[in-house]
Amino acid sequence: MENCLYENSCTISQLHLPSSNRKKQNYFQHLSPAEKKLIEDNQVEVFFKKGENLAKQGSFSSYMLFLTKGLVKTFVENQHEKLILKIIPENNFIGLPILFEENNVFPYSVTAYIDSTAKLIDINIFKKIIKENNKFSYEIIKLLSLNTVLLYGRFFCFEKKQSYGRLADILLCISNNIYKNSEFELTLSRKELGELAGMSYESVIRILKKFKEDNLIEEQNNHIKIINKEKLAQISQLG
Repeated sequence: MENCLYENSCTISQLHLPSSNRKKQNYFQHLSPAEKKLIEDNQVEVFFKKGENLAKQGSFSSYMLFLTKGLVKTFVENQHEKLILKIIPENNFIGLPILFEENNVFPYSVTAYIDSTAKLIDINIFKKIIKENNKFSYEIIKLLSLNTVLLYGRFFCFEKKQSYGRLADILLCISNNIYKNSEFELTLSRKELGELAGMSYESVIRILKKFKEDNLIEEQNNHIKIINKEKLAQISQLG
């Protein structure tokens, strides 16, 4: 696949690094012992079952979320429709837009794809540390910038790519950035795949069947193995 910013990005987990070089980011390494203790004293760790909301669009935000285990989706919705923004794996912050003083509500909802655990950090303590710790605030700015770039790519692909290219994007993204393996147990339903790729449940089933017939993937129940990543990447690139 060409090195292009406009891929259909479904996660914020250091997407542009090769998998062999991907390291688990420790955002808290830049904190002093006193700052770490301040956060520890002003946070709670909460377990969320699959399908449970971690945050609700439009609700007041008194805490910053840090996902320690699991997989979640962020989305915006109205009374009739829902748009998935991205999926977020463990070791990531959720809700960074609420850091701005003028914004005290969550701009999107967050729901657990699988059983997940998150730390809820007092937002005022988090803001205090950002204002006082330049290295930590720089890491947060980098993360916000990466989120913006990935969303640009996602919406570009929604607008310009056909359904085959979008589903190929999603499969590659999940393989490379969530499971980090060409063979995995898919925890997302066909309906959830459709939501991510911007297509119907029926289209997902039809395209997965076509990918199987073309020997691009093997698929049995929820077990998927990508057997021709190069060809799948070509479909993703050409849309």
